[in-house]
Order: sequence, then structure tokens, then C-alpha cells
Amino acid sequence: MPPNSEAIECGPTPSDTTGVLYEMDAEPQGTPKDISTLKTTDGRKLELVWTNILAFIYLHTASVYGIWLLLTGTMWQTVAFTALVFIFSGLGISGGAHRLWAHRTFKANLPLRAIFIFFNTIAFQDAVYYWARDHRLHHKYSETDADPYNSTRGWFFSHIGWLCCKKHPEVKEKGKSIDLSDLRRDPLVMFQKKYYLFLMPICCFILPTVIPVYFWGESVSVAWHVTALMRWCLVLNFVWLLNSSAHLYGNRPYDASISPTTQVFLVWLRFGEGYHNYHHVFPWDYKSAELGRYSRDLTTNFIRLFARLGWAYDLKSVSMDMVRKRVLRTGDGTHPVWGWGDKDHPQEDINNTTITYKRIVK
Repeated sequence: MPPNSEAIECGPTPSDTTGVLYEMDAEPQGTPKDISTLKTTDGRKLELVWTNILAFIYLHTASVYGIWLLLTGTMWQTVAFTALVFIFSGLGISGGAHRLWAHRTFKANLPLRAIFIFFNTIAFQDAVYYWARDHRLHHKYSETDADPYNSTRGWFFSHIGWLCCKKHPEVKEKGKSIDLSDLRRDPLVMFQKKYYLFLMPICCFILPTVIPVYFWGESVSVAWHVTALMRWCLVLNFVWLLNSSAHLYGNRPYDASISPTTQVFLVWLRFGEGYHNYHHVFPWDYKSAELGRYSRDLTTNFIRLFARLGWAYDLKSVSMDMVRKRVLRTGDGTHPVWGWGDKDHPQEDINNTTITYKRIVK
């Protein structure tokens, strides 16, 4: 998504939080605050950002043309390469910006963090620093005016509209309470933030266009419209569906009192982000889903692969006993049978967290 990242620095002053960001935010007896009184929008007139609007109109128009080219005149090598770049982009958001940096559900060594930074830059959904900040804000103040993609303002707003207008003042104000010190300590995150407007065009647009043209003779038009634009557009919209449809439609097996749902279509995609109700209840779980069939997704398996290599470690998860108790206590009856390090962390939840692939200090 085009940068929409006014500078918001941190300085924790918690108030009126509605959601869970890290494990320490979770209340063993359920969320004590009545969030229905906070799910508001003040009817403020939107201040449109026409640069983004025009860019999105071009992107989606060009992507429709890219789909036509994909079906009628694209070399098989380009199809395979586009799928690969799509997967890299998805991992850069799902595994990198989301599970590693926004929620700190696991730790990664320098080479793996570099891979995630590269994949994330290919995805072009703003620098990790700003993506993680907005996502932490989304969890802390979900469905309020401080939520950057507040779904109570409608499907379109939470899907793409929030990027077509200036941020609500509450987003800027509450954003000052989000602790970003861990991100500022990561040199790779800060390197990407500093040079993002130089790195992003190369990774997201130039390389995906040049590689098919140079290595197997694809046309510039096909490489640009299919591998660069159509692929980017698809990744954007799949991620946006988590902000829109996955907060409006579906079941709520883990907590019926919150908006996030289990979104079947996103589950089918197998990036592992479709169990959104689970994720908002247990955002510190590196799987973003339960064990067993619930966790068989690409991102989880990617993290596990590198855990076996020792590159990913301290993988945080939730015990099945905790899941069962939460389902029985707050779920909507449809069940079939922010993350780590925040400041108000109940000791009970810390004790019940499972950390696997621990790094051995010699």
C-alpha cells in the first residue's frame, strides 16, 4: 500500500484499550471493558488523498489487463515466477511484518530477518516499522476511531478506504502510546525505514519486471502488468480482506464479543491468517491458529523450517487447555469439539505459554 505513515512516536500512556496486542494484555477472565461503548465513529468528514485514490484506480485497472494477459499471452516461466513472487510477498507480510515484528511471536537471527525484510519490501505495504505500528494500534483499539482500519466504518473503509483519506486524529493520538522501542533497536528494520523509497521500487516493481524480460524473453508489458502490478494488487487485496471481511463475516469460535471472525476463504488460501478470531484472542501465538489441522499453513511451516535450522527460535504458542477454556467461556459455540512483551502481562498467561525451538546458549 502506498505510504500513509505520518510520524507517530511512542510514549506509553495506556487508556481505553479494547483489544489484545501481546500475551500480557490478555485477561484470564476475559476482557473486562465493555468495548461496545468504544465502538464509535464521530462522523468526521473524510479528507481524501487523491494521489492514493488515482494510484489505486490505475493499479486495479492495470491488474485487470494483467489477468487478461495471464490467460492469453504469458509464458509459463512468467506464471511460475509470478506465483513465487506472490508467495514471497505473502511471507513478507504474514511471517515478517505481522508475526515476527508486530506481535513478536518468535525470534529470528540476522539472516532470517534479512530474508523477511527483503520479502516485505517486495510486498510494498509500507515499511515494517510503520506497518507494525499501525497493526499494534489496530489490536489495542480495535473497532474504534483509533483503529486505522476501523470496520465499524464499513467494509469499503476497512478494506481500502482508510488508505484513501487522512488518518483520524485518534489514530495519531493513540499511536503515541504504542511502544516501538523494540523496532528501533532492530538495525534491519531501521535500515529499511530509512531507505524504503529507494529499496521498494527496486524490489516490488523493477526486479519483477526485469527478471522475466532478461532471463527468458518475456515482453515488458506482460512482466509489468502480470508479475509486478497484478501480483502486487492481489497481495494487497488478500491482506486487506483481513481488515474488512474477516472483521464482519464469519464465525467467532473463541470470543463472540469481538469483531474478528474465522474467514473461510482466507483459511483456504493457506497463508494461515484466516483464523482471525483466534488471532485477536491469542495474538502472541506464532501459528495464528490452533495446533493440528488449524496450523497447516505456509507461513507456519516456513517458520518451523527455519526453526529446525536454528534461524527461528523461541516460538510462542498457546496450550490446548487455555484454548479449550477460552472457547467454553467466550466462544459463540461454533468451535468443532498484540503479542509478546507488552506491559500489562498476567503471569498466568506467561506460565501457560509454550516456547519451542529454544536457542541453546553454549
